[in-house]
Amino acid sequence: MTKNRFKLWQLGKKVRKPFHSLRYFIQNFFSKNEFPEYTVFSILAIITGASVGLAAVLFHKLIHFFQHFFFEFLLDKFVFIGLGVVIAIPIIGMLLQSLMIILFPKTAKRKGVIDVIKAVSTRGGYIPFRTTLFHAIAPAISIGSGGTVGPEGPAAQIGGGVASKLAQLFDLSDQRKRMFTAAGAGAAISAVFNTPLGGIFFALEVVLLNDFHTATFSALILASVTASVVSRIFLGDSPTFHFTDAGIGAYENFYLFIILGIAAGILSLLFIKYSSLISELFSKHLKGKYPQWALMSAVGLLVGLAGYFYSEIFGIGYDTINDFLNGNIAWHLAIILLVLKFILVPLILSSGGFGGIFAPTLFMGAAFGYLFALILQSLGVEANTTTFVLVGMGAMLGGINSIPISAILIIFEMTKDYAFILPLMLAVVVSTMIVQWKLKGTITAKHLEEAGFEVSSGRDTSILKSLIVSDVMKPDIFIVKSNLPVPSLVSQLVENPHTVVYTTDSKGKINGVITDNEIMPIITEYDTLSKMLVANDIAKTEVTIVNESDNLDVVFKLLGKSSIHQFPVKSKEGKIIGVIRRQDAIAAYNKATMKMNVKDSFATELRTLNQSTTAKVSDGYSIIEKHVPRDFVGKTVVDLKFRNKYGLEILMVKHKQSVITEAVTEDVTIPSTNYKFKPNDLLVLFGSDENIEKFTSEFY
Repeated sequence: MTKNRFKLWQLGKKVRKPFHSLRYFIQNFFSKNEFPEYTVFSILAIITGASVGLAAVLFHKLIHFFQHFFFEFLLDKFVFIGLGVVIAIPIIGMLLQSLMIILFPKTAKRKGVIDVIKAVSTRGGYIPFRTTLFHAIAPAISIGSGGTVGPEGPAAQIGGGVASKLAQLFDLSDQRKRMFTAAGAGAAISAVFNTPLGGIFFALEVVLLNDFHTATFSALILASVTASVVSRIFLGDSPTFHFTDAGIGAYENFYLFIILGIAAGILSLLFIKYSSLISELFSKHLKGKYPQWALMSAVGLLVGLAGYFYSEIFGIGYDTINDFLNGNIAWHLAIILLVLKFILVPLILSSGGFGGIFAPTLFMGAAFGYLFALILQSLGVEANTTTFVLVGMGAMLGGINSIPISAILIIFEMTKDYAFILPLMLAVVVSTMIVQWKLKGTITAKHLEEAGFEVSSGRDTSILKSLIVSDVMKPDIFIVKSNLPVPSLVSQLVENPHTVVYTTDSKGKINGVITDNEIMPIITEYDTLSKMLVANDIAKTEVTIVNESDNLDVVFKLLGKSSIHQFPVKSKEGKIIGVIRRQDAIAAYNKATMKMNVKDSFATELRTLNQSTTAKVSDGYSIIEKHVPRDFVGKTVVDLKFRNKYGLEILMVKHKQSVITEAVTEDVTIPSTNYKFKPNDLLVLFGSDENIEKFTSEFY
């Protein structure tokens, strides 16, 4: 170990010592007092919310610090240069961000809400603490130096990171860690916007991809409300936006809000398409030819030039939104600001700048709603500009980010005015519907798919994908020749317990399926028709056949599209070897779910299990910890077919992972089917004593 690395190791040891002492204190406190589980759960959610609220307040203060540094301190020091220094400030900000990217390239790639979703879905809710710190400082520099982006994406990442760190401190299972990480992200949105309901539904709609569970909802509520309270204590309770009147007008004019929603949906699609083109331009063409610092400096120059002539474009833009709400902006300036925001935001983010998209969409929505109202007024239609600005903000927020419920609640809570809620709901739903119809899903799902992640319904889909058709199918399939006369077919049906019949051609290939729906119509005229028909005459020719290697996720999707409750199964060679039925698939899923719940319930207790020490669970069943066999390294659970081959369950994997510094500490995860084993992994296994003994004798 070199001298520098030794010092780093010593530093990491000093940093971790109080961390582990606090962890021990918390665990000891809860175990001694024997609180009910829901009480412990609620206390942890409140602690998480309070911590995230404080982190959001610090992030808010950090942004203001950099704004003061760049636009007051620097301007004052270099006033002799003239206002031209304003152009240089965004360039300096982009250069500082590019330097951070060069120094911490891997951490820099873990950007915004998308990384929180990945952490919750694929990393057991784990977010490294250095990632949280990085994405607090970089966006604060970006916004503070005039970058025309928002604080909400970074805030969600900060909140998720703080919650993830607390989950490690509390020594929670991976299931609970995912839950609290999502709750932390939602709580951060609650604190930044002062919108507890908006924060709750942001976590549900975006971070959890609408994967709702009661326990999760409880954590979201407690954490979000607590974070909002902390934020209000330090930042005040006044609404973000200020206006005097938001009259909705006559109900017969509500069609105008539908038109606004349609127009906002189209504008949202244009923004999404433009953002995608700019991202592709930078990633595939420009970044390969030019250094990133040069590209970011060029974008900073554009922002500086825009801000030199139109200072309203700098930063988050809430003051300008208030000007829109109160009608203090000229129509030509509104057009310019809308176009500049539309153009610059994707340029900043695609070139490598840090920031969120929510605030820019609110800004564009405000400008668009304001212009829409002015156009109506010029046509002689009575239109309240304040109402159309608010509705435009919600329509653009919901459309671009695919968050209809969150958009409605955020606008409502930020304004604290219920009067315009009906037109707001109309426009937001219409705008979001147009975007999702065109994109065939949400923008979040689109970004995840572009990054190579399949969007699914979370844990349920993970369980289904771990179950293979060959393990669930039954070999007793009912097959007859397609030329079998109907009387003989009916006789076999009476004697056979199965109600679904498959027909085969002369080569033995399935070419039809017969169910009660095909049999019943001929019963009424059985004497006449039975002598004329053969099985092939009444069989349905569309037969869905699944492979023995398919997983149950594939089967359930097929069951959802078909009225048939079973499918034939073919082998790799193409031979029909059995049938998989709906009830068998459901039974296998329920059994796997029960095992998963057992894993989660054992998770905390098993963290202290000593290696090679067997813990008896019941007669004939035990839990043991073993080093991963050398043959397993680099392979996944699916590759090894672990459960089928060894008859054991992997309850968790203990492995070495960095927490704060480069020094290492033990971490625990419940592996997915795609988890790839590493050399230092320790496996915590559950199964019968007989299978454990066989496994031990084979590898140890």
